[in-house]
Amino acid sequence: MERGLSALWYREEGAAAALLRPLAALYGALLAVRRRAYESGWLRAASAGKPVVVVGNLTVGGSGKTPLAIWLARALTAEGLKVGIVSRGYGRRGRELRTVDTQSHWREVGDEPLLLARRSACPTVVAADRVAGARALAARGVDVIVADDGLQHLQLARDCAIVVIDGARGFGNGRLLPAGPLREPVVQLWRADAVVVTGPCQHPSLVRALPPQGVLTMHLIVDEAVQLAPPAAARPLAAFRGQRVHAVAGIGNPERFFASLRAHGIEVIAHAFPDHHPFAAGELGFADELPVLMTEKDAVKCAAFANARLWYVPVTADFSAADARALLTRVLARVRGTAARGGQ
Repeated sequence: MERGLSALWYREEGAAAALLRPLAALYGALLAVRRRAYESGWLRAASAGKPVVVVGNLTVGGSGKTPLAIWLARALTAEGLKVGIVSRGYGRRGRELRTVDTQSHWREVGDEPLLLARRSACPTVVAADRVAGARALAARGVDVIVADDGLQHLQLARDCAIVVIDGARGFGNGRLLPAGPLREPVVQLWRADAVVVTGPCQHPSLVRALPPQGVLTMHLIVDEAVQLAPPAAARPLAAFRGQRVHAVAGIGNPERFFASLRAHGIEVIAHAFPDHHPFAAGELGFADELPVLMTEKDAVKCAAFANARLWYVPVTADFSAADARALLTRVLARVRGTAARGGQ
């Protein structure tokens, strides 16, 4: 079903999407009522007591939020700030507040929060109640909180909002859910403090909707593979050039991962799974001896059955010097301005 909807959303609108327009209109009306309730003060956003930077997107599916959140956490840490990360922890058991550490089990905290905690080395919590999660981080003495995938979570007051967009897929057919991939209207880009596009702005929907504040370009760098089984040996992806491999991806946009491997001259046998898929050993036991390359997010769920065939490919966000400086300047201006006022 997920793949069918994705195929529907990320192509020119057809009859099926048109049939879903009434539901999309209802969804849009509910969104507008909810947002107006917060803007009018009828509903109040709750302060965490520390500045909050939200990293999110307008669409369903992968856009590069997790690599950007890791980049931002590291960049703010380099500025001398103690950073905390809060996430819902999609797909985990339970809804209670939990602290994430490098040894946490993904079923208890979620795959993305575990990856965030490991790659950022920042205090990380998951909670269905993100206000409670953010306040728990504030109580631990963090200076700033990065809220992963919290753009539509209006209950938690934010001081800075960063929207991430996939440059190749854009806004798909431009329709709201369920007729299209949009979680909220494109006009919300104008409210963002920064808009980050992953890769070049290739999709026509992006060219038509660029916000007045302009966009910053993020590139996702993949250049090595790391073996899941100890001692976690690393090899440059160039070492796989010309080889056939099984490529496994249970992420929002699997094709981006497959394309990144092909760009290194690797012959890919693609295996796309639903986002956050809970892998079992038998699903990766292909009847041959070819290497199996997967995303790092998928790898955190495969450690229990790691073997010498299984490799993961880390992804790192990268910006030009000018764009990195521009993004960090915008975020710091909002964060330090809030801190100077003593919070919200």
